[in-house]
Amino acid sequence: MPEKRPHILLIDDSLVDLRQLIELMTSTKLRVSVAFNGRDGLNKAELLQPDLILLDVNMPVMNGFATCRLLKTSERTRDIPVIFLSAANDVDRRIEGLELGAVDFVSKPFNDVEVLTRIRIHLGLATAYRSRMQTCSVQAAPGQAGQSLQTEQTEKKDSLLVKTAVEYLRQHLAKPPSTRELASILCSNERRLNSAFQAHFDQPVSAWLREERLQQAAHFLRTTQTPVANLSEYLGFSTSSNFAKAFKERYQCSPREFRQSRSVESCDDGQSDA
Repeated sequence: MPEKRPHILLIDDSLVDLRQLIELMTSTKLRVSVAFNGRDGLNKAELLQPDLILLDVNMPVMNGFATCRLLKTSERTRDIPVIFLSAANDVDRRIEGLELGAVDFVSKPFNDVEVLTRIRIHLGLATAYRSRMQTCSVQAAPGQAGQSLQTEQTEKKDSLLVKTAVEYLRQHLAKPPSTRELASILCSNERRLNSAFQAHFDQPVSAWLREERLQQAAHFLRTTQTPVANLSEYLGFSTSSNFAKAFKERYQCSPREFRQSRSVESCDDGQSDA
């Protein structure tokens, strides 16, 4: 029986780069599939289950970072190694990509030998990891290894889901999606998303969002002179009076009193602003 050839998914909107990569992959007997934007790439990764993904950062429809977040929150794609390809060479962008779960970052214009070397390294590491997990499963007591591994994977998946949800909500405080809509955006479901937030923050999504808004309000009141009405709108409260009421319930003083004090200590904030 012939050895299975590794399958690489290329997600890139540059025809020039794709042509070079396809020629490179096929010349080394790697199987190749192509997607031209992040959304198409996400769908193909779910369907095709490639062995490794080469992912561009700057693309239409959905950029590479957003695509990687969703790949790493999906049970079907979270363990597929992702290597970023990008013309952006600054350190912060590289760190951001690696923190999202990518295993490597290759700069454009790329060197063929470097790309192939990195692909082979990470294919080998992924194979070794799968083999190690299978060995642990066989050696452990019946059911114990499988249960332990499943728990670890669930916790890792939920942690990444929460991180992605928090980032998204912080970018959309003025008009956040409902919990159900947010779960759909993140390829999850409402029950699982609330459960993950409950495990991480001891509160569901809606309660976390309310607390986040109020903590940001306190920060802006301490550090800026932005009118309270503008803060209310920016943080997504329906009216200034609703904002003032919620703020007073949280900090035991009005937004204007809080600003005048210029100090959380002069208002009783319950010592929970950390």
